[in-house]
Amino acid sequence: MLACVVRLAASARARAGATRHAHRLLAAGAAAGALTTAGGIAGSLAVREHVVHERSDLTSLGGLLATGVGVSGVLLLAGLLALPGAAPSVRGALRYLLDGFVIAAAVWFVCWVAVTEPTRLLGDSTPLWCEPVLVPAAIAALTLGVAVIIVIRAPRPRGPIVWVGAGVTLATVAGIGVAGGVCKGQPLFADLSAVVLSAAFGVVAFAARRTDRPSAPRVPEGDDSPAVDDELSRRGSAYAFLPMAAMAASAIYHLGRGGTFDVVGIVSGILEGFALVGRQFVALHDVRAYAERLRDREAHFRELAHTDPLTGLANRRGLLSALEEEQAAGARAVLLALDLDGFKNVNDMRGHDVGDAVLVEVGQRLRMNLRPGDVAARLGGDEFAVLMWARPEEAKRAAARLLGVLGGPYEQASGTVFLSVSIGLASCESVPDVTTLLRNADIALRWAKSHGKNRVELYDVAYDVKLRRRTELEHELRGAIDRDELHLQYQPVVVLPDVRPVGAEALLRWQHPRLGKVGPDEFIPLAEECGMINRLGAWVLHQACHQLSRWLAEGHDVWVSVNVSPRELHASGYVDQVKDALRAHHVPAQRLVLEVTEHAVSTDVEELIRRLRDLRETGVRIALDDFGAGYSSLGQLRRLPVDILKIDHSLVVRQMVRVVVELGHQFGLEVIAEGIGEQEQMAMVVEAGCKLGQGYLSGWPVPAEHFEARLESATSPARVVPVPQQETDRHQNAGPTPRRAHNVRAVDSSREMRQA
Repeated sequence: MLACVVRLAASARARAGATRHAHRLLAAGAAAGALTTAGGIAGSLAVREHVVHERSDLTSLGGLLATGVGVSGVLLLAGLLALPGAAPSVRGALRYLLDGFVIAAAVWFVCWVAVTEPTRLLGDSTPLWCEPVLVPAAIAALTLGVAVIIVIRAPRPRGPIVWVGAGVTLATVAGIGVAGGVCKGQPLFADLSAVVLSAAFGVVAFAARRTDRPSAPRVPEGDDSPAVDDELSRRGSAYAFLPMAAMAASAIYHLGRGGTFDVVGIVSGILEGFALVGRQFVALHDVRAYAERLRDREAHFRELAHTDPLTGLANRRGLLSALEEEQAAGARAVLLALDLDGFKNVNDMRGHDVGDAVLVEVGQRLRMNLRPGDVAARLGGDEFAVLMWARPEEAKRAAARLLGVLGGPYEQASGTVFLSVSIGLASCESVPDVTTLLRNADIALRWAKSHGKNRVELYDVAYDVKLRRRTELEHELRGAIDRDELHLQYQPVVVLPDVRPVGAEALLRWQHPRLGKVGPDEFIPLAEECGMINRLGAWVLHQACHQLSRWLAEGHDVWVSVNVSPRELHASGYVDQVKDALRAHHVPAQRLVLEVTEHAVSTDVEELIRRLRDLRETGVRIALDDFGAGYSSLGQLRRLPVDILKIDHSLVVRQMVRVVVELGHQFGLEVIAEGIGEQEQMAMVVEAGCKLGQGYLSGWPVPAEHFEARLESATSPARVVPVPQQETDRHQNAGPTPRRAHNVRAVDSSREMRQA
């Protein structure tokens, strides 16, 4: 037994925290039990040697041993509850004691029935029942009850805890045997109990060393962690019903045999009742606390579900909830839909960390510049919304103020970020539901972004009509080629001043059976956005080459130009596509002119130059369209590999046209004046030395057969728009000289193939 005490003490020194405290209590309990056992053995020897034989002396000695058993039992029980994994918390340990007391009172009552009249299962000659063992017997019963509760509720794996509980219970019961044997003058029984007590301490010492890694952590008092809720959910009620059933059966049996209740039996029943009532009170308190925690968590999760985690603003669900409340209350409000212009570039160039920091600052600026009651929300990405309790006019003024607030610089560690914002407004007045309100605000936002950005637009029914038409056009455009609804018209390029046609620009037209004529200014930008422009461009290229091959086969000396979109030009297979078209329709490469807009120079100039050089190496000629209306500079013009310069109609004024024509001739380019619609313009162009012109004065875009008729009716031989001899020789000798080029858009000379 001394070895067990030493082992427990050494185990306590080797551990820390709660585990050390538990092992110290177990070691102290084992030490008290060892002293009690030693006293019991000494008392047993005294009884055998008849040193002590008086009943009063035996009772006093038994009482002393019972005290030692009681102290040992209390320390062992405390150590058992303090072991990691035995009880979830200090409050949980108190619950375990109360639950164990319910079982202990029942065990005590059943034992009382067993040893009293008329049952007296132990008989009159060998009972160990005496007054000094009442306290240790109660402690033993409580230890048994607590051990049972721990076995029921301890998380798995609970084998070591179960063994410690069994050892502690056996030790307290054996201690009662030692004290009772000495008290009743039964040395043999006391000696056997001492042996059992030593074995019980050995079990405790062995099992306690294996409880270092609990399956569930102990939690501090009042902790709302999931471990506490899990412990509460594992509680059952069988531990209360079974002891009550045992007490009831014992009482009925006792009364049936003619027995009566003395003070011990009555007190046991009263204590059992109070224990059950107290336990139910504690359980009710636990359930209420658990329900309160659930309500708090529900409110917390509801807040999380309605809050954007990055900015702290409301999210889409939170905005919808606010809108539904507003609709239920019948209040007047305006919804602002906001979108940051150019935010994708921030993420791409600065990184998502900088982008997130900018979004956080946007949320802060919104929060600081709204009135109390207004709801700001982040809908996702760089899209925000504000529910403002105001009239449309007042909300529009507030939105204009937000343009300045959100358009200010954003100072970041990597540098200053500049953004603008587009805002769409929709009023709740005469709106049937929340979905329509959101849709109206989004339509107004899209209108603001498509008309220059960094502006405020209030929803108008006309926007909805235009959006519906745009959606319908996009749907119909996808099948326009297959339904044979597209065709080409050709606008003449003429020699000045006799307006003899020498070339033509192929212009795409769409005739829908239900929608009628759809202008290129409407469907070309749409094709750019929806990804149809490459397919349309390929169709136009093949149709133009096919018609050109027919005209050349009929003996007409003519060339055709085709407009090229920037998306087409930057496609990896566009050069091969041009080669295939020329080869399929047997068209000489120098008869095909590819027109790129000056606006395309605003994109990647170096990439544009590489693409245009690749195209010129095929033999086709490149025309820079709308020169003077875009972004090209003199330095860029020197680098671009182009053959023809088409002057924008805005430059067809005195002096300006002369400067541009001379500039083009200095660079070795042929010059075509566009947009000639009046005789005065014609005279200025001719006076400036421009040999080629294009415009409504010299010919409208017409179908192929009409243009062919004009070619046939020409009185003088047509000549090709300057395909200089050196250019022809160059292509024939396969010795291309590098020239410059320019990026393209879906556009014709009337800006038909422009991007949105």
